[in-house]
Amino acid sequence: MALPIISNWQSYFEHRNEGLGSSYERIILNKLLLKLKRRYDLQSILEAPIFGFTGLSGLNSYALSQAGCKVELLDHDVGRAELINSLLEELNSELTINLISSYLKLPYKDATFDLSWNFSALWFVEDLSAFLSEFTRVTKKAVLICVPNQTGLGFRWQRSSSKIPSDLVFHPEYVNPSLIKDTMKQIGWFLVKEDYIDCPPWPDIGMSKEKMLGKLFPQIKPFSEKETPKQPVNILNYYLGKEPDFADRMERLSYLERNAPDWFKKYWSHHRWMLFEPKRK
Repeated sequence: MALPIISNWQSYFEHRNEGLGSSYERIILNKLLLKLKRRYDLQSILEAPIFGFTGLSGLNSYALSQAGCKVELLDHDVGRAELINSLLEELNSELTINLISSYLKLPYKDATFDLSWNFSALWFVEDLSAFLSEFTRVTKKAVLICVPNQTGLGFRWQRSSSKIPSDLVFHPEYVNPSLIKDTMKQIGWFLVKEDYIDCPPWPDIGMSKEKMLGKLFPQIKPFSEKETPKQPVNILNYYLGKEPDFADRMERLSYLERNAPDWFKKYWSHHRWMLFEPKRK
């Protein structure tokens, strides 16, 4: 999902149906995060902001917590923070979520965390340069930033069809990879690796396949009316131990993720990531 769902994110805490897209996305993201844990021997993690894409908010860093990392989350919405707290209690998780009114001053000492990261969430910070300065100040080893793939066909589809409330603090320019890399370099942090991620067999349309076909062919009776209800799909049951084969099922969909050339991923992948390290003295 390239663009955040502003209006109905709360509904996911009720029906808990994240869909196949977000479920696949989470498993692939977990692989990257756990790989970074091994690379940097990560012990402490900051995820901020945590809201940036559809599905159950607050679970992006859960795999790192399961792997023994101490994880702190930052959010700016009181209602969402309360819902996430309830979700973490259900999971009996040791993740900590803190409420913050501004991302321009983070409530931590210098070099508090081994890794600071976020996933498709930079559009909600008030000032990109000021936030990244704070983000790097509290970070010791590495910063991971994931953004929507703006060259992707799905992102362009969603951008042309999505409406963002005019009173919302929302900066789509802040998820521009060139701007992020330039800003990080000015701060003294340097790109060590970047790549595409979240490249499933389906396009990043931000809606069910049936709804997409209904938009393309409105004269045809909606496909969703012909289908029987499907079982909800979400990673929560996997984390609760109820669906042990969940990750394997998602992995079976990763052929393009593992084998597609970069020229293909440039137009098909849903996201891309950038990994930064501080300049060594």
